[in-house]
Amino acid sequence: MSRTTTRFASGAIAAAATVALLVGCASTPDAPAPASSSSADAGFPVTITGALGSTTIESAPERVATWGWGATDAVIALGVTPVAIPSDDYSGGEDKIAPWVSEGLEKLGGETPVILDGSASTLSTEELLTATPDVLLAPYSGLTQEEFDEVTGAGVPVVAYPEAVWTTPWRDAVKLVGEALGKSAEADRILADMDALVADAAAAHPEFAGTSIALLTESAGTYYLYLPADPRVEILEDLGFVTPKGVTALDTGEGTFYTTVSPEKLDEIDADVVLAFGETQDAFDTFASSDNARLIPAISKGAVAGLIGPEEISMLSPTPLTLPYGLDTIVEKLAAATAVAKG
Repeated sequence: MSRTTTRFASGAIAAAATVALLVGCASTPDAPAPASSSSADAGFPVTITGALGSTTIESAPERVATWGWGATDAVIALGVTPVAIPSDDYSGGEDKIAPWVSEGLEKLGGETPVILDGSASTLSTEELLTATPDVLLAPYSGLTQEEFDEVTGAGVPVVAYPEAVWTTPWRDAVKLVGEALGKSAEADRILADMDALVADAAAAHPEFAGTSIALLTESAGTYYLYLPADPRVEILEDLGFVTPKGVTALDTGEGTFYTTVSPEKLDEIDADVVLAFGETQDAFDTFASSDNARLIPAISKGAVAGLIGPEEISMLSPTPLTLPYGLDTIVEKLAAATAVAKG
């Protein structure tokens, strides 16, 4: 199994696990609806304060750049074609664009965005400025203070994360994008659509309610356990699952959204169900049948679901595009694992 740590935490652990969910949930899952010009122009100037500093957006942005995870999807769902987006080096194809983002861009039309190199998790201000943006949106990202200062120093307002790298709740990220674009009402409608989608899935599977779950991956003998601060865990909890005390008790404080677990402590992961990642089905099967993995009670029982391949893994991270794109697949696999857990 490979390290699937953040989708997006492309700087924290390895870019292999930036995980997400997809395509088009503005007023309907199929077609983002642009706001009227009057609503888009309302509420400016707007000042947004984050962990790296305050930024003021004087008027409704027309040339929007994004960085990190999820901002691109929110911008597209709000009916705006971004001029620059980060490369998706995990679930993107040869063009480094995730399939759900490609679908959203195609529906909006317009020019293909500049693809910013995100492979090293370092933002190149020079590369960004070639797209002549009038705002950079990075509410869920690993943007550094130096990068923030360079971009704002070049005259481009930056909306970064409110508190810490890779910790912004996914709903808050969508709200921040909406605020920055002058489309807060539209962002609220998108969130209502997303919540309804998840609520419908939870209602269809009452067995999820109160069932404990652990989100886990393994890379080169290191086991990564995701914590409630991770948006992927948050969406599982929205479906009705709960994070058991045995998971949070293993948190060593080494990361904001994950912790590592040594093999001798794997039996302390006391979840009813485990959701794990595998780059291929063979890799997942090898992991799930390994002696170490079978120390985890749920895996030993067979109450384990696997998301296989970059695209499927990425569908778990909630965005206005990934959720409609991949929720059914995820729910189906969780239902099967939960049936085993409760069988």
